[in-house]
Amino acid sequence: MAKSEAVVKDPATKGKIKLIVLIVVALLLAIGMSVGATWFFMHSAQSKPAAVETAVVGKQPAIFEPMAPAFVANYNQNGRQRYMQVSITMQGRNQADLEALKVHMPVIRNNLVMLFSGQDFTALATPVGQEMLRQKATASVQEVAQKELGKVVIEQLLFTNFVLQ
Repeated sequence: MAKSEAVVKDPATKGKIKLIVLIVVALLLAIGMSVGATWFFMHSAQSKPAAVETAVVGKQPAIFEPMAPAFVANYNQNGRQRYMQVSITMQGRNQADLEALKVHMPVIRNNLVMLFSGQDFTALATPVGQEMLRQKATASVQEVAQKELGKVVIEQLLFTNFVLQ
């Protein structure tokens, strides 16, 4: 007992205990502030979607126009004949603009067939390669729309069927 009383009465030990207590209190305070800030931001983020929804509501609804028939392209890969079939749907916001774009469908289909037939099979076998092709196809159609109609009519092309053989 005498040794434990001696340790507590040592001024250096009292200073270390105070330092440890202060560090623990500071850590608890930091954790509490972190939890409070997280709660505050999560709570304020939940109240903002209503404002975002009203902004999105002002946008016209999406219109989907399928491009029929499906595209079939063939290409050689290491001396072997490969085939690709792609069904495409255009996404736009204005029906009149989509109807005006249909007049230029032969040019669009030609550009897309040329794009598809120039692809590498190994790249198309991956989801990343397919997404890159979808983005290139979208850019190709948007380019024709910009050139012929003076504005970008479609937002994106969607691959609704994609078959490689």
